[in-house]
Amino acid sequence: MSKYFETIEQMEKDPLLDSEPMAASAAATEFRAGRQQWAAEEALSIVQTVFQRQSQEQPRVVVFAGVDHGSGCSQICATVAESLARHRTTRVCLVEANFRSPALPAIFGTTNHFGLTNALLGAGPICCFAKPVVQDNLWLLSAGACTEDSPNLLTSDNLRERVKEMRKDFDSVIIDAPPLTRYSDAVVLGQLSDGLVLVLEAGTTRREAAFAAAKTLRSANIPILTAVLNKRTFPIPKSVYRMV
Repeated sequence: MSKYFETIEQMEKDPLLDSEPMAASAAATEFRAGRQQWAAEEALSIVQTVFQRQSQEQPRVVVFAGVDHGSGCSQICATVAESLARHRTTRVCLVEANFRSPALPAIFGTTNHFGLTNALLGAGPICCFAKPVVQDNLWLLSAGACTEDSPNLLTSDNLRERVKEMRKDFDSVIIDAPPLTRYSDAVVLGQLSDGLVLVLEAGTTRREAAFAAAKTLRSANIPILTAVLNKRTFPIPKSVYRMV
């Protein structure tokens, strides 16, 4: 993993970062289109790498967590969930477990008022707390009504039971967790999952922070399924990216 980060640090000296702002709107549009295409391709790659493993048992409950705040983890979760639902006919549930700064409802243009916190505090089938989005086989379990004490719900026995229920009702569950450097929520959630996808932000995530996050996960016996370098301004050769 050290060779990977050394290579990334060298490649992150992107000439685009020091250049003049793009004056032509056409160039800016082309740049955004390229980013969107990369996101779609990256999401499909994660689906194939994580959820469609051929040589071993496929994970069904996967946590996504950034090393730092602002890594774009929620957007990656949403894109991967859409890609997974689009390429498979199975039922996919996307769970907003970031009670401190929930972002998934805004991404899908829906509300956050009824979701995971309500499921942890109340009774009823878990499906009653989730809502279909975009596709018939993609469901969003938003954070729900959040208070300052809401994060404490992630350490309750109810969470373990609700995750078990999700395993029964859905074929794949993607959980969006808070950043690892700030909170322990991702570790708690990771211990109930089949593994974690680590999200790094290009040009921002420090190597020491990434190593520390990986060490924390391994000490908690949480498998790191793959790592994603988000918000990079140019593609990294696959031969390098496989070094994660």
